[in-house]
Amino acid sequence: MKINSKQKDNYNKLREEIDSISAKLENEHKKHLSCKSGCDLCCMDYSIFPIEFFSILGELKKENFQPDTLEKNKSKNECIFLKDHRCSIYPFRPIICRTHGLPLLYANNEGEWELSACELNFTKFNFEEFTVDNTFPQDKFNSKLYLLNKEFITQLNNNSFSEFDLIPIKDLIKQL
Repeated sequence: MKINSKQKDNYNKLREEIDSISAKLENEHKKHLSCKSGCDLCCMDYSIFPIEFFSILGELKKENFQPDTLEKNKSKNECIFLKDHRCSIYPFRPIICRTHGLPLLYANNEGEWELSACELNFTKFNFEEFTVDNTFPQDKFNSKLYLLNKEFITQLNNNSFSEFDLIPIKDLIKQL
């Protein structure tokens, strides 16, 4: 399956918007962030929407990514794309991976705002100081991604995915 250029552009714009906000928050919170190259506590075997899956797949194919260089002895929860504790697809990584470590604001199942942050970060920070302005609005961007994905799967015309289907990121290896 291929993603058309309009869908790819819309996905890339969303990714760029997320990267921009993430960079701002990384700069604002840098004294509280432990994240750096080699930190992989949050690098798990996530599942992603088809629009992301096929966008990343196209980018990896374009770059002639060679999966045979990856370590094969991964735990079942560890991301297959980790190599020597670094992301081997970093420029193309999914949206979920672009916000890890940052303070994430989202609505929980009861509709109340909840804050999530990596246990390695913000160890000396007053959580009362988090505001809408210094946290990542996760629900807003998840909604945008959901809508892009819904449009993508609707245009496939083959009913291979529902709007809630997710594909394990490790399945990218099978398609390369």
